Amino acid sequence: MSGNNNSTGIYSGDIDPEIANLMGIEATSADSAPVFSDLFGDKKPKTASPDKVDLTKNAFIPISKFEEEPKPFFQDKDFYKKALSGGGAEAQKVHKLLGQFLNAEDPKDRSLYRGKLISAYWNFLQGVTAKAHTGLYTPKQLLLRYGALLPNIITPDQRSMISRIIWKNTTGEPIYYVDEWLRKVASGEVNTSVTDETKASRRSSGQKISSKMESTRGQRDMYIGLLKNKLGEMSALEYALKEKAEILSDHTIRHDLDGLKDAYDEPQRKALSEILHMVKQLTSLDKDISRLYNDLEQSDDNLQILQRRAEEAGEEVTVDNRGMEEEFNTVRQMNKMCVGRQGNHFPVLMKQYFRSNIRDIGTRENVLTVMSDVEQIDPGLFRRTFKQKTNRIVPYVVLIPCYGDRGICWEPFEKFNRSTSRGRIAVPMFPKDVRVAVITALGDLRWQVAKEKAQHYWMEEGLTGYYYQWFQERKLRGDVKEYFIQDYILWILKESEGTQKLDKEVRGIFWRHVPFSQDFKDKLRKRGYVYNELYKKDINRSLSDGY
Repeated sequence: MSGNNNSTGIYSGDIDPEIANLMGIEATSADSAPVFSDLFGDKKPKTASPDKVDLTKNAFIPISKFEEEPKPFFQDKDFYKKALSGGGAEAQKVHKLLGQFLNAEDPKDRSLYRGKLISAYWNFLQGVTAKAHTGLYTPKQLLLRYGALLPNIITPDQRSMISRIIWKNTTGEPIYYVDEWLRKVASGEVNTSVTDETKASRRSSGQKISSKMESTRGQRDMYIGLLKNKLGEMSALEYALKEKAEILSDHTIRHDLDGLKDAYDEPQRKALSEILHMVKQLTSLDKDISRLYNDLEQSDDNLQILQRRAEEAGEEVTVDNRGMEEEFNTVRQMNKMCVGRQGNHFPVLMKQYFRSNIRDIGTRENVLTVMSDVEQIDPGLFRRTFKQKTNRIVPYVVLIPCYGDRGICWEPFEKFNRSTSRGRIAVPMFPKDVRVAVITALGDLRWQVAKEKAQHYWMEEGLTGYYYQWFQERKLRGDVKEYFIQDYILWILKESEGTQKLDKEVRGIFWRHVPFSQDFKDKLRKRGYVYNELYKKDINRSLSDGY
């Protein structure tokens, strides 16, 4: 890589001479850049919106493409200026502190400037966020999406890797980079995330109406999903009925009796019996479908009434600037939680903090692949039962540009729509191990959904109850949820392969309440006495009480 290193040995690369002079760094000139606006304007992809829950989907579509042709992001010699442009005093402060940090030789001075830079950067970023709903110029989008502020403090290989990340969401799944997420919230397509600080303020009449509308929409989505399933069953039965009817109409000809048709033979009598059974099933399905259509119409009527009430009250149900500020603060908290107290909170991409292999970072495609792998092991992961109806609901995933090593669950589902609303998890983009970071978030989701399901009895019933009782019996100290998450990681990565790493009782709890898919159970029973005994218990329970 061309360019000079500064005295600290941490900076190298091509840099605009004017910027280098401001920061006290010698550097060679950079190449001119093409126009970006034609490539990355505020155009929305023509793919279907992944925000709407599709209750008919049973699995993720496998990812076949993990990168695309490199985009000329970092060829612009004015990238750094454009990233900071319009930031006012906060941008100037970031520029000054970044220069001091990069040039500091004394470790104490570096630590001091580093702490000040982190605070100044987040204050500056809040101003960038305010423009998320209007569409951002590419350097600012890269700032929000990847934390890319100064291209020359990352290596050419790393710049190439960032430029090859697939830009648009073509997966059909609700996985978003921060700039995309904030834009969704700003446009009102996604509700702001609930925080302790905002719960009290959500008691206004407008918010009450909004919450009722959200709950009604959830019921409506549930009815539509159930209708699709029932109508699919009806179509399959109707097709089978036609086939059986063709069998009935194909009679043997009695040539000895002037070509008369013979009576039904044994296969035809069997087909007739099956037809009678199908007719009963179709009659039952017809009743269910008629009832669901009535429920759907009632939901539509209720939704229209609530919309009129909102209009009459003059209340806005869309997200305003205050909601945007709240969501930015939520993202900042997500960032802190992903990093942890002892982690690396530095908010800007630097070469020594992450690797140059695109499969080692939390891109949308990599995260989705891990989620798909985990769901194959833990098929109940995204399945939620509400009022005796079980639906597969994938949570929103926000990809946070930070150096954290753990994903987190922010909300298991929305408070006013338990039936079909998505939960919210956050995953760091630059962890040491992407797979572990994603599984940590999914383990957190597993715990919180189970806890909310048990409500006041979470220490006594279900997954959380059994695990908490084991935790207490062992007289362990600390956060019981953190213990669970670490055990969930072992369950997915080790126990699913037949490597025994969990306590015997914990293994039994997970085997029943976080069960592997049947294929995994069938394989594991052959891997040792422990798993074979658990397998036998499954059979005994199914025979005695239906499991």
